[in-house]
Amino acid sequence: MVPDIRELMAERPFVPFTIHLVDGGEAHVPTVDHVSVTATGNRVFVSYDDGKYDAIRPLMISRVTVDENLNGSGS
Repeated sequence: MVPDIRELMAERPFVPFTIHLVDGGEAHVPTVDHVSVTATGNRVFVSYDDGKYDAIRPLMISRVTVDENLNGSGS
């Protein structure tokens, strides 16, 4: 899933996406500035406007969905 996330991060124009986790949680990525992947690919970080963040291990990711209906809605 990390290669898919890297591809989504490189898309122009950027399209928001959601990372779904195996425990049923999810992390919404509204802009490219809200997500980063370590060089080794062993963590995906999703940051939030309130200063909090999620550090996600790749094995915890069940799927990634593109939120095309949110494109351009801003955040």
